Amino acid sequence: MKIVVLDGFATNPNDLSWAGLEKLGDTKIYERTLISNDEIIKSIGDAQVIFTNKTPINSEIISACKNLKFIGVLATGYNVVDTAFAKEKGVIVCNVPAYSTPSVAQLTIAILLEICHHVSHHSDAVHRGKWENCEDFCFWDFPLMELSGKTMGIIGFGAIGQATATIAKALGMNIVCTGSRETEKGKQLATYLSLDELLATADVISLHCPLTENTQGLINKSTIEKMKDRVILLNTSRGALVVEQDLADALNNGKIYSAGVDVVTVEPIKGDNPLL
Repeated sequence: MKIVVLDGFATNPNDLSWAGLEKLGDTKIYERTLISNDEIIKSIGDAQVIFTNKTPINSEIISACKNLKFIGVLATGYNVVDTAFAKEKGVIVCNVPAYSTPSVAQLTIAILLEICHHVSHHSDAVHRGKWENCEDFCFWDFPLMELSGKTMGIIGFGAIGQATATIAKALGMNIVCTGSRETEKGKQLATYLSLDELLATADVISLHCPLTENTQGLINKSTIEKMKDRVILLNTSRGALVVEQDLADALNNGKIYSAGVDVVTVEPIKGDNPLL
């Protein structure tokens, strides 16, 4: 069996071993593969098994790689694969749904706390002497925001959304959510609302839904207008959930107080991205 890893560095920046995978067959590890159909097809060759993190696998690639039987996505989101076409061709697609749940929830809350407290800015300001030269003992450059009693609206209430809700509840926040289906565990953590109700209710909106045809561009001029004024938006899911120019406009006109994102539509981020 031939196995190809298309973008190994994203998963294993030389701190892990591929030995377990190599025991299963003739394994070729590419640190990176250029994002072009020709290059991806060339890298796959006659392999039966491939693993990808962010390298896209579309219908043209699946059609060209006649031996392909299995696509392993080394991430939770599998929008990089044309799953419908893979199913049509009898190619199994698998992801890793639980690998990042605690870390993404932690990052989401870390970004929110940075927005509320500007910890890094104030630390830098102290080192620059601004507290030393302040007349009062209580030095700050930005108003600080207390989260207790505020409402977090979580769009996408799967494992990561629920883990984020658990931490937010510990901070005293009220949780509302919307998701593809209601669960008993979800009901214990949050109140399920329609999307429009959530947008109108939440002080903080956090995105944890997958990127699909239905969710692409979910945050846009129209949905932003339905939000409360001075809302905080968090996106640690997929960049294309947000129409970036519409978000930039809402930040510039003050409708949205702050946005915390670690994903953008084109990654790595380009210099002309309006969110910069």
